[in-house]
Amino acid sequence: MSDITNILVCGIGGQGVMTATEILSEAAIAEGHDVKKTEVAGMSQRGGVVTSHLRFGRKVLSPQIAPGSADVLLGFEAAEALRWAHYLKPGAMALVNDARLVPPVVELGLFKYPDDPIGEMRARGVKTVSFDAATIARDLGDLRLGNTVMLGAIADQLPFSAGVLLDCIVKRFARKGERPLPPVNLLGDFAGGGMLCAMGVVLSLFERSRSGRGQVIDSAMVDGAANLAAFLFGFGQP
Repeated sequence: MSDITNILVCGIGGQGVMTATEILSEAAIAEGHDVKKTEVAGMSQRGGVVTSHLRFGRKVLSPQIAPGSADVLLGFEAAEALRWAHYLKPGAMALVNDARLVPPVVELGLFKYPDDPIGEMRARGVKTVSFDAATIARDLGDLRLGNTVMLGAIADQLPFSAGVLLDCIVKRFARKGERPLPPVNLLGDFAGGGMLCAMGVVLSLFERSRSGRGQVIDSAMVDGAANLAAFLFGFGQP
């Protein structure tokens, strides 16, 4: 029996998938495990597909989880959980947020959203526990606690105590004696990506009024945030 634990986390950009994986990694490191993780973030904006592979144990050589070898699937979004369910080993558990979050590719008609993704997982024999993480977070007083709710769901499936995970969550989000930090992700989401996208819409409408042709807008918050910070970089120049 392998002493390595494989956890696959999937969802949609903006749900806190990568933050949750980082916290799980920190908890495993605190317990003395060798930890490897890797992630794929679809498009540098909210709505892109995000997956994180986390492996920890006595000695881990690769961060990549092979299909059919994941011990737990933590699905922040139901359709994404269905898409990655084949990575679970036989008898392993999927913990899935059943709130419906339709990604842009579905709204554009490029893909069809499954009618009942959780039902399909169960029909395939996947042991699936579903819950509405958004509603639980809202009842706790803050919708942004969704990824913390997901971490609470997986706590009983980890090879160490939930207290270790709780300590890492508190360390990540609480700063005793300090004033709360502003949500710096807003700089990227709204000032960076939103600014470029809004400008792209305006320029596209202007072009349409002149030529009658539509335009494709491709905006990335990484580029927008870099543009906004350009004046800061200039301060360091002679």
